[in-house]
Amino acid sequence: MTETDAALRALAHNVRAARTRAGLSLDELCRRAKVSKGALAGLEKAQGNPNFATLVRLADTLGVSVSALMEGPAEGRVRVVTAGAVMPLWKGERGSEARLMLTTSGSAPVEVWRWTLEPGEEYPSHPHQAGVVETVSVTAGQMVLVVDGAEHPVEAGQTAAFDGDTAHTYRGAGTGRCHLIMTVHLPPGPA
Repeated sequence: MTETDAALRALAHNVRAARTRAGLSLDELCRRAKVSKGALAGLEKAQGNPNFATLVRLADTLGVSVSALMEGPAEGRVRVVTAGAVMPLWKGERGSEARLMLTTSGSAPVEVWRWTLEPGEEYPSHPHQAGVVETVSVTAGQMVLVVDGAEHPVEAGQTAAFDGDTAHTYRGAGTGRCHLIMTVHLPPGPA
């Protein structure tokens, strides 16, 4: 079995389990997450190749992190993840990409993402559930963070934080590739 097959099986199992825990039928989850029934049915059978936006909508609707939908069994006390060990969840036409490196455990998990943005390439994100806070820390290059229509330049050595429950876009700026680490702080789950 390839790594991709294993990842699809873990995703299928985790989506089904989260949907069952939430007490949602396939039809109801499709309606709430605005995902086609065919796409969700295929995903739950470990078929197809779901895109990043679909995974985010499913995670938000189910009240879990994207990585909670994707991760396999726990691996012990310390988890070290290299960028090459995780597939990009988004790739831009010019070579930009986003990789979900890991998610911390606990009642208020944090997702840790590694992004590269090519100049002029952007990723528009829909609003997340209330209580989500994002940070972007630029390690090289420049980007423009657009939150609720307002542009905020962020360059190497700077970090920006914002509430993720409004429309936001990440755009590469300047003349070279932008590297950044993004964290997504999820609201505490039910006790």
